[in-house]
Amino acid sequence: MRRLGTGIGWRPEIADAVERMPGIDWVEAVSENLCPGHLPESLLRLRERGVTVVPHGVSLGLGGAERPDAGRLAALADRAEALGSPLVTEHIAFVRAGGALTASPHLEAGHLLPVPRTRDALDVLCENVRIAQDALPVPLAVENIAALVAWPDEELTEGQFLYELADRTGVRLLIDVANLHTNHVNIGADPAEALGELPLEAIAYVHVAGGFERDGVWHDSHAHPVPRPVLDILTDLASRVAPPGVLLERDENFPGAGELEAEVEAIRDAVARGRAESRGPAGREASVARAAPPKANVADHAVRQRLGLAQTALLSALVAGAPAPEGFDRVRLGVQARALAGKRADVVAKVAPELPVILGPAYRPAFLAYARGCPMGAGYRRDALDFAERLLSADAGPAAEDAGVRRELREWWLERSGPVPRSRRPGMRWARATRRVLLRR
Repeated sequence: MRRLGTGIGWRPEIADAVERMPGIDWVEAVSENLCPGHLPESLLRLRERGVTVVPHGVSLGLGGAERPDAGRLAALADRAEALGSPLVTEHIAFVRAGGALTASPHLEAGHLLPVPRTRDALDVLCENVRIAQDALPVPLAVENIAALVAWPDEELTEGQFLYELADRTGVRLLIDVANLHTNHVNIGADPAEALGELPLEAIAYVHVAGGFERDGVWHDSHAHPVPRPVLDILTDLASRVAPPGVLLERDENFPGAGELEAEVEAIRDAVARGRAESRGPAGREASVARAAPPKANVADHAVRQRLGLAQTALLSALVAGAPAPEGFDRVRLGVQARALAGKRADVVAKVAPELPVILGPAYRPAFLAYARGCPMGAGYRRDALDFAERLLSADAGPAAEDAGVRRELREWWLERSGPVPRSRRPGMRWARATRRVLLRR
């Protein structure tokens, strides 16, 4: 695997700026937003210029109690091959819970949630990583995530957990220094201690991003400038090892090209300061290849079930109004629950942009009220349809109080609720028109 250099997260909103940006060696694109047969022209032009493209997955849930879904793994593998990528990346997180393993309803978080740093969770994660490695055509790197809540009775520090994961599986690490800062503010984790415990030779590359603090809680927004404490952690890391790649992440609230270029330059400067301060044997080049260790032990059904029950209890408290599991900070769980609901409303507005137009200012309060009683179970597109259906069947709310809103919302729902694309045959168009008239009556 070649060294990556300096990069930026590719997003459609800044595609033109990224193409024109000087000194960009590589980009990272969210895997789930790409279709191998219809790659964005911007990414194809970058590849033709020799810019490396790395697919970054967000939905595998390698830290979940269930084994990784074969379909999601195949999709990630397809994108790596279509892009000619030297590696793929995912997260050390769980994103769903419930289902057959726990005999409870399936729940989707719509967000990356922390796994408990326990021996049980580590055994499950190691086996899941092994399964993913076997299914992927290129090496896998996994990312530490930001946390608003901490699990009670954890057995390992973040650095110890990551060290054992890399040691037992040979997986590479994507170290997000912004997430180390987030965990420092929110749960008291020491970023210097975490860096000191990491297997530095396992680092594949580094993420840098911005966020904001509100009421003593740091939110890893990827929508704000990179703050000085995050750059200082990057400098500390670079003083210990020369990272193979460093990348700026920005997902929302995109600034102008000049501001993005300035942030990339600040990242370069932070790395350069760290390399100038490199100390002792730790101030070395990160390895780009690691020998695979012996196979990790298999996590048995009982271990997976224990982890599944714990994760289901936490996710139920966050998205379904269940009581907080014992040992968790109830106030902090409330902050996380509100953040999840707000993110869900934002993503649904992007997936179904007609809904905020139809509902106007009533969209967000109506969606948040819906989210409190209706956890997501089948992705954001289904969530948008379920939200519209709930509004249409309610006795109160914007659809019940405004006939024009109700008519537009019903039409939108009818257009999208079928299992297959709408037929253009005259007979089917007549049938749909008849159905709409009958529903209005």
